[in-house]
Amino acid sequence: HPLTAQSPYSASKIGADKVAESFHLAFGLPVVTVRPFNTYGPRQSARAVIPTIAAQALAGLPVRLGALTPTRDLLFVGDTARGFMAAAAAPARALGQTVNLGTGREISVGDLARKIIAACGVDVPIEHDPARTRPAASEVERLCAANARARDLLGWSPTVTLEDGLAAVVAFVRAHLNRYKPEIYNT
Repeated sequence: HPLTAQSPYSASKIGADKVAESFHLAFGLPVVTVRPFNTYGPRQSARAVIPTIAAQALAGLPVRLGALTPTRDLLFVGDTARGFMAAAAAPARALGQTVNLGTGREISVGDLARKIIAACGVDVPIEHDPARTRPAASEVERLCAANARARDLLGWSPTVTLEDGLAAVVAFVRAHLNRYKPEIYNT
């Protein structure tokens, strides 16, 4: 997919990729550009959507979210780390290449919330919160990794299912619910 600086955040990521690429091209620095898709797991910031949903649900509160229809490709943190290690040990043919680390599957924010609520074993509603909605021009409606290059060049593929990863996050949040503030919007 062509690079699109749809927000200042995405522009900064594109800029970093291009700086790394320039050092590879100009000086032969051994660079593999790794683009991990939405990484999640235990100990993730309370600002992230998955621990936010889990904390709200485990506290017995309605799950308050922005847009429910955007889709994301969610990658467990252990798989992300393995991908970076594979890139660090990459064969010469991978140098100068860009690889996506993702599962190749997408899930909507709404369906994700329902899975997390089920993993929490509670019955709470999902509510729309306009304060949590991104500006329309900056919202990315679909993110799904084409990960064939990571498989081919690095020998990498994800190993943790979404269900197993979410269970690990729910277990962590449940054990540390006192560290979260599910009643507020963490910005």
